[in-house]
Amino acid sequence: MLFESFRLDGIHLENRIVMAPMTRSRSTNNTPGPLVVQYYEQRATAGLIITEGTSPSPNGLGYARIPGLYSEEQVQAWRLVTDAVHKGGGKIFVQLMHAGRVGHQANLPAGARVIGPSLEACPGEMWTDKDGLQPHTAPVAMTESDIAQAIAEYATAAKLAIKAGFDGIELHAANGYLIEQFLNPNINKRSDAYGGSADARNRFTLEVAQACVTAIGADKVGIRISPYGVFNGTGAFDIVEAQFLALTKKMSDMGLVYLHLVDHSAMGAPPVPPEFKQELRASFARTFIAVGGFDAKSAEKVLKANEADLIAFGRPFISNPDLVARMKSGAALAVPEMSTFYTPGEKGYTDYPSLVTNSVQA
Repeated sequence: MLFESFRLDGIHLENRIVMAPMTRSRSTNNTPGPLVVQYYEQRATAGLIITEGTSPSPNGLGYARIPGLYSEEQVQAWRLVTDAVHKGGGKIFVQLMHAGRVGHQANLPAGARVIGPSLEACPGEMWTDKDGLQPHTAPVAMTESDIAQAIAEYATAAKLAIKAGFDGIELHAANGYLIEQFLNPNINKRSDAYGGSADARNRFTLEVAQACVTAIGADKVGIRISPYGVFNGTGAFDIVEAQFLALTKKMSDMGLVYLHLVDHSAMGAPPVPPEFKQELRASFARTFIAVGGFDAKSAEKVLKANEADLIAFGRPFISNPDLVARMKSGAALAVPEMSTFYTPGEKGYTDYPSLVTNSVQA
C-alpha cells in the first residue's frame, strides 16, 4: 500500500509517502534560494512534500535563516520550488509556522517582536548567527489586537501560498510553536477569551484555521498536532485528550483536508497512547497522516491496519533524496549527519547522493 497512489481530496498523490516538514535553516534573508529549490527538487518522488516551517509574519521567524511567506519576493522564490517539485511529479504543501515565543530578537528583522500568549520566556537557548547560543527572548504577551493581526497574517500567507504554486498549506499546531502555545495550559496563562479553559485555548487554532479555509478553501488546509509532545516547554496536561478530541472534531466539521499527528516517542518523548490515536482517527473525517520513527515495514503495517492513510518520514529524507526508490527496492538507507542539520550551505543538504548517482559514479 505504501507505494500505491492516493487521492488527497482532489489532489492525486503518486504514493502514500509524505516528506515531513523539517527546519533546515538555509534561507538567507528569510527567502529561499537556488539551494532550497535543489533540495526539494531532489525529493520530488515523495507523494507529498510538506515544507519546512515557513513564517506568515516577520514576528514569527524565530530561528536564524528560516523562510517566510509574507512578501512578493518570497512568493517568487517559492514559485521556483513548487515548479521544480511539480515538474518532478510531486505535490507540495507549505507548512505555516509562527514561532511565537520560540525566538530571539537577533533573528528577527527590524520592527519585528517576539510574541506569545503569555509573558514567560521559552526555556533553553537558541542559535543566533550574530552571538551564537543565547537564551530565548522573553515574549510580549499578545493583546486581542495582536491576535487578530496574527490570524489575518495566516490568511494572507495562505493566499500567497496558492499564488506561489503550492497545492495547499499545513498549519503547524505542534512542537510548541505559536498555535500550540495557545493550546497548551503549561504555556497559555491567559484568563480572557483565549485561555483559562479547553474551549478558550482551542479558540485561536480554530480561528486561524477558519480564516485560512475562508481564504483558500478547506480542501487546501491541513493541520499538524502533537498532543503528547514535550518540545519547547509544552508537555501533557490533565485534559489533553478531551481537549484535542474536541478540537479535532471541530476541524473535521470545518472540512480540513488532513490531520497530521506527531508521535515523537522514537525521539524520547512520551508516546501517544494507541487508543487515543484511534479516537483521533475516528473523529476526523478526512485524511489522517501519521509520523514518528517509521520505516517501510512499520509504515506498511499501519496502512494495512487502516490506522492512517499516509505516512510521513522525516530524517530519512534528509540523507536519502531518493528515499522512495530505496524503500521500494529494499536498499540500505544513508544515515544523516546531525551536525549539518541547521548549518548554511550545501553540505549535509543537497550533497547526499542517490542510488542512481552512486551507480553512475561507480
